[in-house]
Amino acid sequence: MGSTLFRTKNIERSIQDTEEPEHALKKTLSALDLTVFGVGVIIGTGIFVLTGKVAKENAGPSVSLSFVVAAVVCALAALCYAEFASTVPVAGSAYTFSYATLGELPAWIIGWDLVLEFALGTSVVAVGWSGYIRSLLDNAGLHLPPSLSGREGAGGFGFDILAAGLVLLLTAILVIGMRLSARVTRLVVAVKVAVVLIVIVAGAFFIDTANYKPFVPKPEPVPAAGSLKAPLIQLVAGWVPSNFGVLGIFTAASVVFFAFIGFDIVATTAEETRNPQRDMPRGILGSLLICTMLYVAVSIVVTGMQYYNDLSVDAPLADAFKSIGHPWYAGVISFGAAVGLTTVCLILLLGQTRVFFAMSRDGLLPRFFSRVHPRFKTPHRPTVLLGVVIAVVAGFTSLSELAELVNIGTLFAFVVVAIGVVVLRRTRPDLHRAFRTPFVPMVPALSVCASLWLMLNLPAKTWLRFAVWLGVGFLVYFLYGRTHSRVGEEQRAAGRSGDATP
Repeated sequence: MGSTLFRTKNIERSIQDTEEPEHALKKTLSALDLTVFGVGVIIGTGIFVLTGKVAKENAGPSVSLSFVVAAVVCALAALCYAEFASTVPVAGSAYTFSYATLGELPAWIIGWDLVLEFALGTSVVAVGWSGYIRSLLDNAGLHLPPSLSGREGAGGFGFDILAAGLVLLLTAILVIGMRLSARVTRLVVAVKVAVVLIVIVAGAFFIDTANYKPFVPKPEPVPAAGSLKAPLIQLVAGWVPSNFGVLGIFTAASVVFFAFIGFDIVATTAEETRNPQRDMPRGILGSLLICTMLYVAVSIVVTGMQYYNDLSVDAPLADAFKSIGHPWYAGVISFGAAVGLTTVCLILLLGQTRVFFAMSRDGLLPRFFSRVHPRFKTPHRPTVLLGVVIAVVAGFTSLSELAELVNIGTLFAFVVVAIGVVVLRRTRPDLHRAFRTPFVPMVPALSVCASLWLMLNLPAKTWLRFAVWLGVGFLVYFLYGRTHSRVGEEQRAAGRSGDATP
């Protein structure tokens, strides 16, 4: 049984499956499209909210260094993703990479994890987008009834019609095709980046260098906590993190790290890229570099405009402009955040449908979902199914407490991909690699250590919820996936034919 759980699907077979007419996705994406996708999903509310929150609570003006530290950690994982995505240009990202290196059960676990990560991420982002749109409507004198705003109205019913509507609209765009999705994303990302640049340039004229002193505030130990809300490492090892000071820079890095989550989704579109061997590394690393520069610039501006201790936790950039007598920029920032969340939602939904499609094509989920649309050449069945489910979930619940599951799921994927790079280097040294992760095994090892450290800093309750989800995944695999696996069926067929040979 152990051998069946860890049976692998070789890379040549994975690539061959992408050429089957009924399962083939249309190749339309360029390096620019991939970079835009990466920037589109990474830049969300984090750049408008997280910078001020972390500066005030964790690092002070040195939050800009925290973004650099977090970017280095992400870059370690990105280098591993770039090698895999260019070597195995197949939909599924970490799921496909794991199947080729670690085996079927680990691949199923990571695929199941990614389905959760992207589904919750899409729902949470859609609800956040709805909040910004309602705020803009309120400013214009238009008000939705509470029952259609996610809050309980008359009779106790509450449904977020805006969040659900956004998901359904994006689902339709994804069904029609990647070319339309790429065009929509280019337009929206251009608007979003323009708003961020306006904030950076305008804010630079109002910087007071006195606000940077002290650049690294005196350290303050974090009060000990004994509940499940405390970081797992604090409950297990008694380690107490510190705010401010040098250690505060790293504490803040573990928080702002999650503002970078999203570049890994670029890897899910490898099968729809015209030249994945060349363009995948460019898209993954390029989007990460652009977002790092924007995050660092925003953090420098906001901490220069207003003393870090006076920053707003909810809307630091908008309130910073208000504090200097320029409230007009608050509306621009809200507009930029609302526009930005549209692309985040689109690309998260895109990533999830591609992972689901890849798992279905391998037989681990019903193969009904692996047929592409005869005209659009998109995986329309899983796109519609997941779009409707996520729209309902986003409409009925805010999922605010479950958002951290997105973080632990992403870090878990980082660990698996880094290990997979080392394994594939050992098992298939002959394989052509258009992009090679430098300094193997040191870079993958550092990526694993950094990801595990950030996972240990997540609340214990997040670990419990993650364990429950994985437990459900084990049940689904053993009740369905293991017996319907295409690789398993081929092995059993080969065994029967071998038994019949005299």
